[in-house]
Amino acid sequence: MRDIARISQYLFIFEKIKNMIEKAPLLKQNENIINLLVDLLASGDLKTMQDDYIYWDKAKYKAKKINPEDFWSAIKLYRKTNSNVINFGNYKFYYVVTDFIQRSLHQFDLNIGGTLGSNIGISDTDKTKFIISSIMDEAINSSQMEGANTSRKVAKEMIQQNKKPKTKSEIMIMNNYLTMNHIIKHKNDNLTPENLLHIHALIAKNTLESPEEEGRFRQNDDILVINSINGETVHVPPHNIELVSLISDLCAFFNNESKNFIHPIIKGCIIHFMIGWIHPFSDGNGRTARALFYWYMLKNGYWLTEYLSISRIIKDSKEKYEKSYLYSEIDDNDLSYFITYHIKTMDLAYDSLKSYIGKKQGEVMQAAKFLKIPNINDRSAQILKMLYDDSDRVLSVKEIEKRFNISNFTARTDLKSLVDKKLIEIIRVNKIKQNFIKSKDFDTILKNFNL
Repeated sequence: MRDIARISQYLFIFEKIKNMIEKAPLLKQNENIINLLVDLLASGDLKTMQDDYIYWDKAKYKAKKINPEDFWSAIKLYRKTNSNVINFGNYKFYYVVTDFIQRSLHQFDLNIGGTLGSNIGISDTDKTKFIISSIMDEAINSSQMEGANTSRKVAKEMIQQNKKPKTKSEIMIMNNYLTMNHIIKHKNDNLTPENLLHIHALIAKNTLESPEEEGRFRQNDDILVINSINGETVHVPPHNIELVSLISDLCAFFNNESKNFIHPIIKGCIIHFMIGWIHPFSDGNGRTARALFYWYMLKNGYWLTEYLSISRIIKDSKEKYEKSYLYSEIDDNDLSYFITYHIKTMDLAYDSLKSYIGKKQGEVMQAAKFLKIPNINDRSAQILKMLYDDSDRVLSVKEIEKRFNISNFTARTDLKSLVDKKLIEIIRVNKIKQNFIKSKDFDTILKNFNL
């Protein structure tokens, strides 16, 4: 009875998906389609279809004087004959390595893999600072995608000043931040079911309606994936009794146990997709999927992933993110839709990083002018720059520790030195804790040094 009920449920949901995304016509395989495919390859018209990896709902408008259904059949025939097959449990998935994907992978291999170089302009002294900032951005954006509504400014202050999170949204963000740091420390570990459960426990801590679901695979099939745009059900995950087999295959895939080579970035994208598709947890699957992608990339030597806030790009294009999942599932489990989308987000994240580093390095150069003050080190110069830009800024020892990745003693020493120079002053929070603000003599002292 359960299987019959589930089949009925699938049919009901399939009808809903049809209303949301038009079902593609069935593939025709005949001599006319083969001849059309040869003509499309010769003219180069197929190239754009492949690079953008568009679905029937867009492809039909590109047909140009060709029967749209024949045009789609030629595209599908080409994709099928050039596809690679992957198995997870009893399910088959496909993907095509297009020219766009190959070009992007080559650029990523040159720029985000291998030994840390300076081609992106990250100096050794700035490396830690940029990593901390990027991890914060990734934690904030990944959580905001799942409903966290704390502002970026409040979230960053919470992390920098090591404040205890007060709301569920703040807890989600702090959990993500702690999970990212855990992954960095354990990036060379293999993925096991136990490690996967631990990642979920870190991410989900104190954020689920049922605390017993933290770090536990779902125990039932009462899980549906809802489209955030219109509230429609778009995916029914596999039976929970299939989880053992699916997670085992996913771990083997993550740990590179397959004999067939798949480019690591493609594998990372597939791992991201599969966590969302399998939906092994009652909640927190999206955050876990993005964390696993981050982990897999670091494990395979893509060091620049630590600096990329991919979730920010995904958050800003959430409809495309969800549709890439939907297209992949509705079109015979063709993962190329999701892989293409994911690689485009990485490309945008990389461009954003270069822009961000340029901006931050400009700020460092501006801070350098404060080195004219005697006995001021680089960190103190940057602290003065922060107060110069924001007169109302309140600093804490914890924030300075985290911002510069220094010890509590070093942070206190830097701040005390600025207090002794009358550039900042102490404000008492309580009998033990104290914060620091710009002193009343700040502007006068800077003028004395022509600043």
